Amino acid sequence: MFLQNKWTPILPGFLLALAVAIGAKLLALLLPQLGGATLAILLGIILGNTVFHQPVLAVGTKFAESRLLEYSVVLLGFTVTFQTIGEMGIKGLIFILLIMTTVITGAYWVGRKLGFNEKMALMMAGGNAVCGSSAIGAIAPAIDANDEEKGQIITLVNLLGTVMMLTLPFLGLSLFGDNLLQKSALLGGTLQSVGQVVAGASLINPETVKYAMLFKITRIIFLVVVVFLFERKAQRTGLVKAKGTKKKFPIPWYVTGFLLFCIINSLFSLPLIFSESAHFISTWFETTALAAIGLRLDFCKFLKEGPRFLLYGLSVGTLQTLAAILFIFLLHI
Repeated sequence: MFLQNKWTPILPGFLLALAVAIGAKLLALLLPQLGGATLAILLGIILGNTVFHQPVLAVGTKFAESRLLEYSVVLLGFTVTFQTIGEMGIKGLIFILLIMTTVITGAYWVGRKLGFNEKMALMMAGGNAVCGSSAIGAIAPAIDANDEEKGQIITLVNLLGTVMMLTLPFLGLSLFGDNLLQKSALLGGTLQSVGQVVAGASLINPETVKYAMLFKITRIIFLVVVVFLFERKAQRTGLVKAKGTKKKFPIPWYVTGFLLFCIINSLFSLPLIFSESAHFISTWFETTALAAIGLRLDFCKFLKEGPRFLLYGLSVGTLQTLAAILFIFLLHI
């Protein structure tokens, strides 16, 4: 009876978000360049601002948005290992550290200059530097960002990622020609989500997909460090309110879970079904969460900030691309 009462208000919105995610996955078969994640949030925005804006859906879509993104972060740990870094070499690792530092610093600075509050600037910085919506899902609770702020930044990051996904492969071909590692570094070091890296690299060849993912996975591994540093900054600047006198563990449970599974996956040779199942479930969790975010996003409010949001996205995307190209040439990757 307790579980029934608990799930009754959640089910309508949750099932709607799941239905939108399924529709996005099916549509992605016809539009693989966009991918299920991007289509989910776009469909969610369209449906949420036209047909499905009833108050009864709010509880379920909020559950899908917040909880499923957290679970998705945890499951990412089963898909990465620390040994992966070695396959890129020391230059590859230095490249990732430089590009992440540049993007975080630049995106935060540009955001503040454009008048965005500190929480939105931090989420934009982390989302672009690490792994898109999954990173934002980990950062938002750590800095006490509200749902509207998180939804707006996730939408902006995904739209920016879609534009970069469709343009960077051709830029990489024109700049780096047959150099596999350089093209892979450009895509894996800049594109926001795993799906965008795979889709963008697929426009070149399967080998580029493999090596671009090495750079992308290395960025994901640093998710724990980014969340920890952002939460510390939020505490120092008073963004996060003190919660009693009991010392709070500095890393949220889902990020701790990600790190734990990543360590286990690095130390032990787990059956392939672990990583495959984790990737499958994590992808569905993220897609459903993105659908819920789209359903909850009031596009009229978003359009009011349109020019400023567009300028922010274009500025960060340009910074990412130029910095990646510069570091690739300087490091002779």
